Amino acid sequence: MKLVIADSSELILEGLIRTFSTPEVDISLIVNDSKTLLESEALKTCDVLLIDFVSSGFTIDTVNQSRAVMKNENILAITDEQSGLTIVSAIKAGVKSYVKKSCSIKEITDAVRSTAVGEAFFCGQILEAIQLESIDLEEIDTDKFTCDPIKLSNRELEVVRYISEGYTNSQIADKLFLSSHTINTHRKNIMAKLGVKNTAAIVMYAVKSKIISPNKFLFNPA
Repeated sequence: MKLVIADSSELILEGLIRTFSTPEVDISLIVNDSKTLLESEALKTCDVLLIDFVSSGFTIDTVNQSRAVMKNENILAITDEQSGLTIVSAIKAGVKSYVKKSCSIKEITDAVRSTAVGEAFFCGQILEAIQLESIDLEEIDTDKFTCDPIKLSNRELEVVRYISEGYTNSQIADKLFLSSHTINTHRKNIMAKLGVKNTAAIVMYAVKSKIISPNKFLFNPA
């Protein structure tokens, strides 16, 4: 198995090198920046790319660009704690499997082996994050990946704020002098942009993006 390891942390790289220095694994490249990774011949022929795309020197775009030149699309992300939105972005960009750096060595090595044969692998912690944020992996469209940040219109941000404060569609419509149908359309567009499927995930986005203060989280309006 040919393995490429991409991470900007020297300590993490050393740990991964020691973990995968086995007869069955050929570490064909160890790299700490996107430019070197994308220019390498090793990337084109490797069986697995193991990458921390959120570490310095890399971006989410690195995943998508790597996917475009690899002989397969066997990309395994390994990062620290990440939100559901980051996980969704990674999958849209082309990540097949995802583990956390706090996982056991066995779980990480199992992930590499599974990914090498084209199987998706998500560690228990990532699966928990996916479940908590109600992310449907089967409905994530990898063909519509964009590196642009999520952009909500001013009106959509207003709707997000009211949704997060517990208002219904009809109540939001009254406040914004719009029809309930228009608010429902805004809600659907917001979910599509965020890659989420329910109100709870919209609220989480609002809190994490500081659109609403955490102390108002799901409070019902008086």
